[in-house]
Amino acid sequence: MATTHVLPRTTPAPALRAHKAPALRHLGPNWYACVMGTAIVANAGTTLPYQLPGQRVACQLVWALSAAALAVLLTARAGHWLHHRDQARAHLLDPAVAPFYGCAAMALLAVGAGTLLVGKDVIGAPAAVAADAVLYTAGTVAGLLMAVLVPYLMVVRHRVELSQASPVWLLPLVSPMVSAALGPLLIPHLPAGQAREAMLLACYALFGVSLLATLLMLPLVFGRLIVGGPLPLALTPTLFLVLGPLGQSTTAVNQLADMAPLSIGAPYAHAFGAFAVVYGVPVTGFALLWLVLAAAMLARAARAGMGFAMTWWALTFPVGTCVTGATGLARHTGLTAFSWLATALFLTLLATWLAAATHTLRGLFTGRLLPR
Repeated sequence: MATTHVLPRTTPAPALRAHKAPALRHLGPNWYACVMGTAIVANAGTTLPYQLPGQRVACQLVWALSAAALAVLLTARAGHWLHHRDQARAHLLDPAVAPFYGCAAMALLAVGAGTLLVGKDVIGAPAAVAADAVLYTAGTVAGLLMAVLVPYLMVVRHRVELSQASPVWLLPLVSPMVSAALGPLLIPHLPAGQAREAMLLACYALFGVSLLATLLMLPLVFGRLIVGGPLPLALTPTLFLVLGPLGQSTTAVNQLADMAPLSIGAPYAHAFGAFAVVYGVPVTGFALLWLVLAAAMLARAARAGMGFAMTWWALTFPVGTCVTGATGLARHTGLTAFSWLATALFLTLLATWLAAATHTLRGLFTGRLLPR
């Protein structure tokens, strides 16, 4: 009786998966910066002290674009993990790429906040609250996970030197601050009493997590610049990432101060209101100093021939957090100067977003960014 031999497969499964959706192999977590940078335009624009006719409608369109981009990117990244798991794991073990995993959480949080701020006009308030609650929860959990996982990998798996330090290392540490700044939007929709107070204090705890971690990391980044000189041309825009924790923390204390009277009694409610100004004004001053320094370094890099890279998106979300921070200070101090500052920063945000979005679309259509 003849025996039939079945030859075993010699092609490993990862190689087979690599032939599927080849463009997705190069889709890293840094692409979430596009969603963050788009969502902050809508969020900052709708809260500006000065509102022009049609401005809210424009913000709704930008929010819809960010929500669609998030849905597409989440699907594409799922395909990346499904078909190119080896590359996804390699990204986590690459000290230059792993910090960008913090962007996914911030993208979820930013789109969720936009849904509640402007999306409610389109989908209705109940649906907007539900959507934001889901996105906020997912973004906060993911952000806390990456705030622990990425530093852990940097200590035990990555082999990094001080010369490699860059503002990109701040990305997983900023995510909890974004949660602290956007969590107050949900407080009015919670039952009065314990639930609101718990949410308020949880947001302050997230504020502390991010602030103290950032204070540990910033000296390394600044020390690298002083000792090692300017960053490589393509990384120069990442200098603006330092504005993220500065602007977002200022936004957080102002947003929390707004919700304190609804959540906690005296004297804490008044103390939180005072803290928003006492903390926010000095930090905004340092943010403006860093903004000028980063802009000077960016101009130097441009003269040296800096071309487009996805790092250009670092010019969007961090600047947007400074817009919302200045808006909060204008609300709590009543100073017109902060309203002007918020407006000027928002115009800067619009210009950088248009530049980054235009070059990104061109790179996608030409296949330069995601080669097939």
